[in-house]
Amino acid sequence: MKYTNFLIASFLFIYSAKMVAQVAEPERVITTAVPFLLIAGDARASGMGDQGAATPVDAFSNQWNPAKFAFSEAKSGIGLGYTPYLRELVTDINLGQLSYFNRINDRSAFAGGIRFFGLGGVELRETADQVPRIVEPNEFAVDLTYALRLSEQFSMAVTGRYIRSDQRIPGFNGDATAANSFAADISAFYRSEEKFYNNFNGRWRFGAVIQNIGPKIRFDDVGDENFLPTNLKLGGGFDFILDMSNRIGVYAEINKLLVPTPPEVFEDENGNLTPESLQAIQDYRNGDPFSGIFKSFTDAPGGFSEELQEITYSLGAEYWYEDSFAFRLGYFHESEVKGFRQFVTLGAGFRYSSINIDASYLFSTTPVQNPLEGTLRFSITFNIGEGTYIEY
Repeated sequence: MKYTNFLIASFLFIYSAKMVAQVAEPERVITTAVPFLLIAGDARASGMGDQGAATPVDAFSNQWNPAKFAFSEAKSGIGLGYTPYLRELVTDINLGQLSYFNRINDRSAFAGGIRFFGLGGVELRETADQVPRIVEPNEFAVDLTYALRLSEQFSMAVTGRYIRSDQRIPGFNGDATAANSFAADISAFYRSEEKFYNNFNGRWRFGAVIQNIGPKIRFDDVGDENFLPTNLKLGGGFDFILDMSNRIGVYAEINKLLVPTPPEVFEDENGNLTPESLQAIQDYRNGDPFSGIFKSFTDAPGGFSEELQEITYSLGAEYWYEDSFAFRLGYFHESEVKGFRQFVTLGAGFRYSSINIDASYLFSTTPVQNPLEGTLRFSITFNIGEGTYIEY
């Protein structure tokens, strides 16, 4: 679908702040560059409320917690994910994801992946009767991960990421340039041994990830630099292994952007920002992203209560029957003054031999419509060398 302006695409890079204003007064909503990095790219994780820090390993773990690759029973695997975006408004904005992992030996694994976010076609013209020039803004990220198992139950991983954002609309003199940046992730994963609990066996899982640690990204030579979506994930879960045929996993996860909170600003009697507010805005724009990671826990003008509002949480469950059919349920919650994303997700999966096919669907539970409302997401995984490694 072609557009005459860039307003719809620009909407993708805001956490629905203007829509939130219709139902609740937003308080310093945190926005970042390249937020497509936070969109769930696979149907399995999105079916459990957009979480994956502590869930079982799969080919898409590179987005959620790469340390899990060291626990894979398959020698290697390939994952393909497809997510239509803003489907109720347009038809050509999509997120695609390709992932690959290889467990090198009993202790280590490497993985790689690419995420591509296409924003569709945009028509450029100076007059209504002019023949338009079509451009297609896009963004993508390329990941490379190494995971190491430090003990029988614990592993860690490091990830390097190259990010390119080509969303700027060029003028007719062709002066547009793409923005580039690099980032790193640090992740950890713990999985207990399977234990007997009266009428069932069980296993605990815990995961922690810091994502997108890196310098700011700038889209032109004179504009402001923008923070990357540095993010902290903490997750936990428990597997109820009822018998050889039935298994239920329940999981919970919290997330917090490790980005400084925008400052509180004030106006004078003429409706203009005070000098102190202008200085605070300037200091925020010039803030260092690395020191901002630590400041992000204590810099909210509203104090501790506002810091808590900046934390999102998700709950999810997954039921497997005979390791062949899966049903999933999830819930995601964000404060109404920090974005108001709240939704329920449903998912299902089918496994045949070494192939997994997953699908998920999202329902908003607030008046703010989610960009993925009414979207059916799909992903497929090919596990190569299934059962090569035996994990208890």
